[in-house]
Amino acid sequence: MSGRLASGEKLPSKRQLSKALSVSVVTVEGAYSQLVAEGYLQSRNRSGFYVLPVLPRPETAPAPAPAPALPDLTRTSPPCRYDFATSGGDASSFPFSTWARLSREVLSSRDQALLSAAHSQGVPELRQAIVRHLYQFRGIQVSPEQIVVGAGSEFLTALLVQLLGAKGGYAVEDPGYGKIARIFHASGAEVCPIPLDSQGLMVDQLEASGARVVHVTPSHHFPLGIVMPVSRRTELLRWADQGEERYIIEDDYDSEFRFSGRPIPALQGLDRSGRVIYLNTFAKSLAPSLRISYMVLPPRLLERYRRELLFYSSTVPSFEQYTLALFMERGHMDRHIARTRNRYQQRRSAMSEAVRREGLEDICIFSGGESGLHQLMQVRTRRPQDELTRLAAENGVRLYPLDTYYLCEPPHSGLPTYVMGYGKLDNADLQDSFHLLASAWAF
Repeated sequence: MSGRLASGEKLPSKRQLSKALSVSVVTVEGAYSQLVAEGYLQSRNRSGFYVLPVLPRPETAPAPAPAPALPDLTRTSPPCRYDFATSGGDASSFPFSTWARLSREVLSSRDQALLSAAHSQGVPELRQAIVRHLYQFRGIQVSPEQIVVGAGSEFLTALLVQLLGAKGGYAVEDPGYGKIARIFHASGAEVCPIPLDSQGLMVDQLEASGARVVHVTPSHHFPLGIVMPVSRRTELLRWADQGEERYIIEDDYDSEFRFSGRPIPALQGLDRSGRVIYLNTFAKSLAPSLRISYMVLPPRLLERYRRELLFYSSTVPSFEQYTLALFMERGHMDRHIARTRNRYQQRRSAMSEAVRREGLEDICIFSGGESGLHQLMQVRTRRPQDELTRLAAENGVRLYPLDTYYLCEPPHSGLPTYVMGYGKLDNADLQDSFHLLASAWAF
């Protein structure tokens, strides 16, 4: 590269160089072979080794540009002592000992299967367990062939855009789970925000948008907590029936945790035309880090999936799939959900009790908490929402304004409203956090 050895120049023989450098011939032979492999030398039969032409490096190479600083999407502000985020749940309730025992059993009994590629839709044992779970908890009757297991609802949602095609518009609830709109947009689909009324997504607005696919959370809207009544569900199904390629993605993300009465029947159970794609996850009921979700495809979409997308490999390791299947088959899932439901119900009550103890029951009004792991809290005050949020953070409590969940301009109710996720806070945390809020706001 420096030019000390010119192009075409012959190098000393292997013996000459080994003698001059006092190294073995084998060492020189290895060095020459490497230089030939990298394109610096050419070996000519019965003649020797010759230098190949190379472009000289510039005297002063420009310094490489620094890597751009990527935003940390997991943290937008410094950590607070108490965080009312809606993501995740109570990690202490995870049945570690049971899961560890079943994991060891899977390792000993499924040794060969664990090293083989899992079925694209998920291992049959897990899909069969999901079928039984759906029938027991949601009254949904499907076959294991309709189940597709994937690494999180986000992956499955993006996969659905490939299956259904990006054209035609994808409607989302506004307010709603913002990441869904971002997934649709990143997948090349036009996003159509649809407003809600007291019964959920407004179907007349959906019709006017021209969208072909709609994503809804009918059993417990995120974040308003609305339960869509059967009349609105029927209206939504009628909308889907009126278009050849119209589909409804029903996200049933936290249906196991209903605290009064039986679980609300799934929209999928009312579907007679194969227009509802049911989507659910084990992130709320077990742990987000497992990254196991699933969807139920109607028969005609299942045929299209197997024809066009079955080439995708399973995105969930078979080890976790077999372990989860055993966990469900032996009744551990049912018992775990019953325990955690009681625990979360106690926390919901503890939050109301904390408000009462701090004398905030006429100021902090809760709604939408009949199920799921979050409630809405409306604060009856004339003070600006930004001020309340800032004072809470300064006192160690992070709150999430409802306004931040809107894609379009939020309605101006005049009262600060927050989405209060309580899954990760125990009873003592809830009491202490509202004591800090009362102190920060000085009501």
